[in-house]
Amino acid sequence: MDILQQMLKRAQENPQRIVLPEGDEPRTLEAANILLKDNVANIILIGNPQRIQEMATENGYDYINKAQIIDPINDPKMPEYAALLYELRKAKGMTMEQATEKAKDPLYLGCLMIKNGDADGELAGARGTTADTIRPAFQILKTRPGVHIVSGAFLMFTPAKHLGENGFLVFADCAVNPCPNAQELAEIAVTTAETARALGSIEPRVAMLSFSTKGSAKHELVDKVTEATRLAHEMAPDLALDGELQLDASLVESVAAQKAPGSTVAGKANVLVFPDLQAGNIGYKLVERFSGADAVGPILQGIAAPVNDLSRGCKVQDIVQMVIITANQAIGMKQ
Repeated sequence: MDILQQMLKRAQENPQRIVLPEGDEPRTLEAANILLKDNVANIILIGNPQRIQEMATENGYDYINKAQIIDPINDPKMPEYAALLYELRKAKGMTMEQATEKAKDPLYLGCLMIKNGDADGELAGARGTTADTIRPAFQILKTRPGVHIVSGAFLMFTPAKHLGENGFLVFADCAVNPCPNAQELAEIAVTTAETARALGSIEPRVAMLSFSTKGSAKHELVDKVTEATRLAHEMAPDLALDGELQLDASLVESVAAQKAPGSTVAGKANVLVFPDLQAGNIGYKLVERFSGADAVGPILQGIAAPVNDLSRGCKVQDIVQMVIITANQAIGMKQ
């Protein structure tokens, strides 16, 4: 059974309440029908109930009647959510009137539902930008204790079975932070290892990537990675993590034996942490296009509750997969 099938089974055995703020977005509604049909999650749709029901009827989505539909205009709990938002943001100057209006925004409402204990996770982004999805999560849910940065990981399913974990690797940060400093890079490494363990059911071996291996080049960009490696070891002393490592030294044992002898990670890494967003974003897309790998994500890491983002060009199956992942994150956070 592959990793995605394992996650599907785990989600079905322990259904989580996943809120989809773009409830009347066509691909989202079709995905919701599939998820409800397969008993993957307890789906919460935000939007106009009449419009959602009309769309479901027109398209023969018979399982949408199993969803909870939240009307951001008329739901009886809206005053409660507005009051919660006001309490969270009044120190930043938000008035009660502003909170009442902002709580009607489905992306804010989804995070408020999670904060209030009425949902376990959220998936959005079929219509909006990553910033639109992340901003309410920052303001309402904030980051996990000890974590100060949100990052984006991809699950990479490659045909190169001799690499990673039978061809499976986790890449980060490929989606959020343009130029993390050493402390932020260390936090990204530790949270990505946790993602690999929680979602991939693998024991992570983390390579901190650079254009240098163990001092083969001297540059401030290399210094950042070596310092991040040191800080990550302090944060997670038991984590198998090494750096700085070039990509070939991270993945190929014969190269690792020459460039990083004695390393417990070099040559057999299954988690790759890129030094910045340019490298990460380009890297995962190169692997995806040149090797025919499946890249699943981005999976947002570091938020106090599972909130994930979609590409506006996403397909229905992408939404289904990301709900499964969001549900698994929620399960993991409760354990």
